[in-house]
Amino acid sequence: MAPAALVFDFNGTLSDDEPVLCRIYRELFDEHGRAISDEDYYERLSGHAEHAIAEVCLGAGDPRIPEFVRQRIDRYRAAVADGSTITEPLREAVRLAGARVPLAVVSGAAREEIVPVVEAAGLGELLSRVVADDDVAEGKPHPESYLRALALLGNGIAAADVLAFEDTEAGVASARAAGLRCVAVLGTQSRERLAAADEIVERIDAKLVRRLLS
Repeated sequence: MAPAALVFDFNGTLSDDEPVLCRIYRELFDEHGRAISDEDYYERLSGHAEHAIAEVCLGAGDPRIPEFVRQRIDRYRAAVADGSTITEPLREAVRLAGARVPLAVVSGAAREEIVPVVEAAGLGELLSRVVADDDVAEGKPHPESYLRALALLGNGIAAADVLAFEDTEAGVASARAAGLRCVAVLGTQSRERLAAADEIVERIDAKLVRRLLS
């Protein structure tokens, strides 16, 4: 059955920005004396919420965590403010989907970095329902963010009738734990890490959206 709503993860799914995040996190970890590799980022950290990644670097409860997160957000916004990380094929896919079903964004990133990028890409109206790291107590892989998205979608839409797009194991686990179907997008983690998804695809584009909504 065709889904009644679509939900997009942000980093690495809606926004082609995981290399940007990797670079910024490597810089921050290095500045705190905890050097990490690209592999460390993609295998251990990608897909997790801001504060959870900060805790990996600094330790749970460290008073420097708010400043770490602040630096991460500021550096990210400076790098992607023009919305260019949301590619034209993805913009087309979102416009096509938004003309047919309600949409939402569910992310472990902060609202103040998601919304400007989405708006700069011309998708602010279609993607006005956003659940960000600042909206939840438990980040992915916990299901809280997707359960909040279901409430935002409203109209009695059931979890089983919603399809999520994710690019990480943590994201897939979060969506599935909330009862959603999930399509995983390759590029951030291996096919094996994404195996719990209902389907694994190379990319999100208009052709894929047409098929899923038919």
